[in-house]
Amino acid sequence: MATDDPGRPALNRPAGWTSDLPTPKVALAVGAHPDDVEFGCGGTLAKWAQDGCTVHHLICTDGSKGTWDVDADTVALVGIRQVEQRQAARLLAGDRAGEVRFLGQVDGELSSELSLREQVVSVVRQLRPDVVLGHDPWKRYRIHPDHRHAGFLTVDAIASARDPHAFGDQGLAAHRPAALLLFEADEPDHVEDIAGTVAAKLAALEAHRSQFESTMYAADDTELSAFRDRVTSRLAELGAPHGLAAAEVFKRIDQL
Repeated sequence: MATDDPGRPALNRPAGWTSDLPTPKVALAVGAHPDDVEFGCGGTLAKWAQDGCTVHHLICTDGSKGTWDVDADTVALVGIRQVEQRQAARLLAGDRAGEVRFLGQVDGELSSELSLREQVVSVVRQLRPDVVLGHDPWKRYRIHPDHRHAGFLTVDAIASARDPHAFGDQGLAAHRPAALLLFEADEPDHVEDIAGTVAAKLAALEAHRSQFESTMYAADDTELSAFRDRVTSRLAELGAPHGLAAAEVFKRIDQL
């Protein structure tokens, strides 16, 4: 897979890697589109959920551009993608699946303006995650603007959520997560062993049936099998430098 495919960071092993955060009590994953979270950190979320973590999702756009069909009913597609996202969240986390929230911004038109940051700050303060996961906004040569803006919304919201004077009229207590994990990173420095949850990651990805043709190139059973093989091979490739059968890697930021 190309390194710019969803959730596929470049292979890079700088000094000072960390591994396997202690399981948080609450995690919040922020994705630009339905399915981005499953690509970027689905195995990690499933692993934590099995160990008792409550897993929340925040999806920034409505996914209305997620089809190559020029005659598609995009209003209907928005509803379909929300249903798929909720199902994927349940497949990842089971009875530890928390809330799935949607900012509802038009697919392809996401910005990181102040009003949207305030909405993400509100979510962080309400759900109070110990760990937040999201797109790396600094990934070089990224084409898709929604991924960039979703990453900046995540990072900027964390900086604001910790400040009691930022958006103080929300009436919500400030909150400072313990860690931020950025997926799709050019320079990852943290690895999570997901050998036990590859199947859960695949099942959650396959909940996004509307994306089989456009994102997963899986229009029939043969192509779906090839998609599974590509994902599994990539996870093994990411794990190999660390002696792991399968892994997801991130840029880890603790100084929040």
